[in-house]
Amino acid sequence: MAGQGKRMRPHTLMTPKPLIPVGGKPIVQRLVEDIAAMCDEPINEIGFIIGDFGDAVEKELLEIASSLGARGKIYYQDVALGTGHAIYCAEPSLTGPVIVAFADTLFRADFKIDSNQDGTIWVKQIEDPSQFGVVKVNEVGAITDFVEKPKDFVSDLAIIGIYFFKDGDHLKRELKYLMDNNVVKGGEYQLTDALENMKQQGVVFRPGTVDHWMDCGNKNATVETNRMILEFEKDHMMVSDAAKIENSILIQPVQISDGVTIVNSVVGPHVSIGKNTRVLNARLTNSIVRSESFIQNAVIENSLVGMHTSVDLKALDLSMGDFSTMN
Repeated sequence: MAGQGKRMRPHTLMTPKPLIPVGGKPIVQRLVEDIAAMCDEPINEIGFIIGDFGDAVEKELLEIASSLGARGKIYYQDVALGTGHAIYCAEPSLTGPVIVAFADTLFRADFKIDSNQDGTIWVKQIEDPSQFGVVKVNEVGAITDFVEKPKDFVSDLAIIGIYFFKDGDHLKRELKYLMDNNVVKGGEYQLTDALENMKQQGVVFRPGTVDHWMDCGNKNATVETNRMILEFEKDHMMVSDAAKIENSILIQPVQISDGVTIVNSVVGPHVSIGKNTRVLNARLTNSIVRSESFIQNAVIENSLVGMHTSVDLKALDLSMGDFSTMN
């Protein structure tokens, strides 16, 4: 999670992208909880590979690990030298069974990791695979090829960014080989090159499939992921008892955090509101409003509103002629 999150600007100017909330929880927290749920054995350690995010962020990440009964470790990627280099930054943790996950993707699946397999690479069948890394699979279900962003069709099984390795030490050796021998593509060390070397040495990777793959790469994708998360969890109560709702309508599913005040408003469906935010005389649908914000006299849809933000569209004293439009 060391990237700068440029596609999510301005929301990532103050908050690292994996800590932006969807459905009331940071993306990275949901990711590690979902991974923990598909493991038969407890997770002993979670390594977070980050940039210079500051002490408060590091503390929050360590608390996420602790909430799962795991030891948290912070690693730093100071220079963006590719996925292979980023993972190798966590070299002390690459031993024994290892799961690697990129922290801008979420998933829904009903399975357990098969720890007897050499390795598993999770994929999702998609219509247009040209913008993703894909895998080719043979007749016995083993992965035969890794192809980055194919211009011509070779497979529709896109790699979603979650990997299981039975032998993390082997992965570590292959990543080190890339850097020792300056094996780069586009100036970066690629994880897929290490995977290819492991495959050539006899490691059998098999594809794992997910029911839903949810992207958090930009604003629209994150708002859509929030909508999907709320739908998945709509049978659970997501309105805090510490929220104050007056003369307002909540259209489920919504997620309302502690300290939220909603007055004379209609909120939902598919809205998440962070702690201590106030909503007055407003209509909110399909949006994320983060903590400590103020929304008044506004109609908001398909939006991501940051922390400590004020949206107050006061009533106007107008004299407008016929056939006029004001945007």
